[in-house]
Amino acid sequence: MLTDEETAALAAIDEAALGRTLLELIGVPSVTGSAAESELQHQLAGRLEWLGMEVDLWSMDLPALRAHPGFPGMEVPREEAWGLVGTTPDGGDGPTLILQGHVDVVPPGDLEAWGEGDPFVPRVTGDVVHGRGACDMKAGLAAHLAALAAIRAAGIRLRDRVAAHFVVGEEDGGIGAFGTLERGHGGDACVIAEPTAGTLITANAGALTFRLAVPGKAAHGSAREQGVSAVDAYLPLHRALAGLEAERNRNPSPLLAEYPIPYALSVGTVRSGDWASSVPDLLVAEGRLGVRLGEDPAEARADLERCVARACAADPWLRDHPATVTWPGGRFASGRLEEGHPLPDVVGAAYTDATGGPAPRQRGATYGSDLRHYTGAGIPTLQFGPGDIAVAHSAREQVSLRETVAAARTLVLTVLRTVGTK
Repeated sequence: MLTDEETAALAAIDEAALGRTLLELIGVPSVTGSAAESELQHQLAGRLEWLGMEVDLWSMDLPALRAHPGFPGMEVPREEAWGLVGTTPDGGDGPTLILQGHVDVVPPGDLEAWGEGDPFVPRVTGDVVHGRGACDMKAGLAAHLAALAAIRAAGIRLRDRVAAHFVVGEEDGGIGAFGTLERGHGGDACVIAEPTAGTLITANAGALTFRLAVPGKAAHGSAREQGVSAVDAYLPLHRALAGLEAERNRNPSPLLAEYPIPYALSVGTVRSGDWASSVPDLLVAEGRLGVRLGEDPAEARADLERCVARACAADPWLRDHPATVTWPGGRFASGRLEEGHPLPDVVGAAYTDATGGPAPRQRGATYGSDLRHYTGAGIPTLQFGPGDIAVAHSAREQVSLRETVAAARTLVLTVLRTVGTK
């Protein structure tokens, strides 16, 4: 079932080098918005140059991107953002396949939860690598690099082009992917190597960050009846949000039907009061609103705002002192690969031929990702990569080296069968 060139390219995958690359990538603490995020982009530019690719490494114009009407938002302060695209040379006018991955990781959180280890010093236990970013998504980046290196090592000349899009800021809105597409880098299909646990992710729900400011009336704690606690004022709003979540999760898309709550509405932070013996006069709650597949984010925002307005109108205090809703931070629209597009069949067959396993099934994901930037630009896109999102963003984050090699083998065949050889 494999051509001679496919067999040669698969044989050229250097599993030991792939493992070393993964450990080196995890060792760079490229937290979203940090200097190390930029450092890793420069390191990866050198790797792409070593692979013989034409490299575009540029400092993004942050003020211009922020002013753009499609700006996806940010949740961390950022002084710089570097874009990085490597393109194979001498390609024809046929299809360009994008291999995309984000270099940023979320903060490690409570360091004690990692035991005695440093989250950015990877630990290998048998086949498993532990560390922040192991699956989300340094393993995906390593698989991309290994696939490109194997094709080069096998001496294969590609008929058309492959473009590696390595981006920053995916975790807080996707400014890296947004800026890369705005610079004019595009393609005809895209594979994002996010952790997909052996499946093909062809759709993402979206997510919006909301902030509720709930007023109260200050008083001395010993005479609390003379005030109105903002904490008490918030409680009917919290119940109303729970009802809104239930309403918005009726009849989800079949791609998301396997999830208990496809479009989660979650309050993540609640802050109120500045003195133990004072009645608090303000509560600020921030949370995450899931955006349904195909839903305009503006409609999702309006849905929550109507819910809050109804709850305020039904409450004696909030009726005259309504809570306010604002929308800070990242804005993740939903995204979806066009139904019937051949890309899942190509990647699925590549996986079967590369590993001998059954073709991976298609499903959607409840979280937002860069997929929506590419599908929104008219580029058919899916996610396929090593690891499981269930352990991402936690002190349990890990990835299997065997699974990472399988992803690299799948990507090799996907590249050869998409862009062809000379």
